[in-house]
Amino acid sequence: MNKASFSLILFFCASLANADFSHIYIDQHPLKTVVVNNIEIAYREIGQKENPKVLMIMGLGASNLVHGDNLVRGIEKAGYQVLIFDNRDTGGSTRFDDWGQPTIWLQLLKNRLGLRVNTPYTLDDMAADTVGLMDAVDYKDAHVVGFSMGGMIAQKVAAQYPERVRSLTSVMSTTGANHLPKPTKEARKALASLASGAAADERAKALSERGFYLDSMPRQYMAILDAGDRTAETSTIKVRTLVIHGAEDGLIPPAHGQHTAEVIKGSELVIFPVMGHNIPDEVLPKLLTRITAHIMSADLVGS
Repeated sequence: MNKASFSLILFFCASLANADFSHIYIDQHPLKTVVVNNIEIAYREIGQKENPKVLMIMGLGASNLVHGDNLVRGIEKAGYQVLIFDNRDTGGSTRFDDWGQPTIWLQLLKNRLGLRVNTPYTLDDMAADTVGLMDAVDYKDAHVVGFSMGGMIAQKVAAQYPERVRSLTSVMSTTGANHLPKPTKEARKALASLASGAAADERAKALSERGFYLDSMPRQYMAILDAGDRTAETSTIKVRTLVIHGAEDGLIPPAHGQHTAEVIKGSELVIFPVMGHNIPDEVLPKLLTRITAHIMSADLVGS
């Protein structure tokens, strides 16, 4: 991976790597694989089979382990079976290493010029993987919770497959609208201190230990670029929606969450003051309370 590519990856994932959530409990549940859309998807089911379902989708280059024990157990204890999985190109799912790495500066230039970027797959493919996995494990529907890029995929699932989604929770994500603010100056400065030398090596090690797949991230970022502005599609979402964002998110500033809530009619917006592009320990219990209240409310309405 070239220096420019690595810098971009650190930019998107430095904050997430700081949260060292345990995955001992997650590891106790077997990682299974199933063929979906002609590729293998790795997944875990946690909780009682007869319980209503919550499907969680992780972000850029992140495996199912990145959810962390406390988040998964909190939702399970609320009375749900939790389905977590590795998006294509991460973890135990089919990898696309043979496709190689995009030249990011060139793809960014093409994107600015309105040209299609080179990508081995799209967010639509990843949304189809999600629904295909639901089919494979016999989930008629589920509460869908997505984080960062996973929130983008979750939005697509809710827009394209509304009958499969009992509720949507979009966390620290975006519609990709062109007018929304870029990462903050502070976030760019933080990147500069991490993108070279020993600091970069330490950060790469931390990301790998947390369950991130560095080589997959540039390819998944191309899928995000290819998707472009998804405002029109996102505005078609009718399912009960909760949007969660951090007031201190410098990577995807809070205006992105605000815009998501604006375009999804009737959605609820929660902005946590001390949350960045991560889930701090002090925020996690409050976030769990909001998510579980949201999905329980949707179940009551739908019953």
